[in-house]
Amino acid sequence: MIKSFTFNPFQENTYLLSAPNGTTILIDPGCYTPEEEKILSDYIQSHGLRPVMLLLTHAHLDHILGNQWVFQTYGLRPRMHSLDLPDLHRLEAYAPLFGVQAKASPEPENFLADGDHIHWDGPEIQIIQAPGHSPGSLCFYIPELSSVISGDVLFEGSIGRTDLPGGDYSTLIHSIHHVLMPLPDHTIVYSGHGAATTIAQERDNNPFLRIH
Repeated sequence: MIKSFTFNPFQENTYLLSAPNGTTILIDPGCYTPEEEKILSDYIQSHGLRPVMLLLTHAHLDHILGNQWVFQTYGLRPRMHSLDLPDLHRLEAYAPLFGVQAKASPEPENFLADGDHIHWDGPEIQIIQAPGHSPGSLCFYIPELSSVISGDVLFEGSIGRTDLPGGDYSTLIHSIHHVLMPLPDHTIVYSGHGAATTIAQERDNNPFLRIH
């Protein structure tokens, strides 16, 4: 099961991926205020969930504001691509430039790479590297659920911004066309911001893809 929450001033989507036995993976914890932290922890507790892993699609600040809280609460360190490590390290200094305060993230537990597979109590997760929004942007494809958690690579009717350090428009478009569009049409895309969509919907209607 995939459950989404929208947190922080950037309206970032945080996800819980849960197995039938309650084992749960946290993805992109954007919880920023004590109220948001309570929303997440209350849901986890009330549904009998047991967080065992923290995954990051990328390390831009809006997706990692809750990293320290997750570590303190559940003892989890992030798993991410090594190319986004500079963003993780600059969180505390970079956040005030965007009008927020942040505590430094714990260091990664390990690094993920394109082609990796995550085996746990729930459905297998395939790691897809899709750079362009950030050098180490990852998408988490879950074939059993016909779903992909795309981070800020692809949105409903839009794509991730490329004007931040490490971003590149041509690289992002190439990633979308070559690693996301080949997924089955009915695949649900859970984005880092905004509503869920499908591969078919974006292939047919996304203006950023139709001009390439």
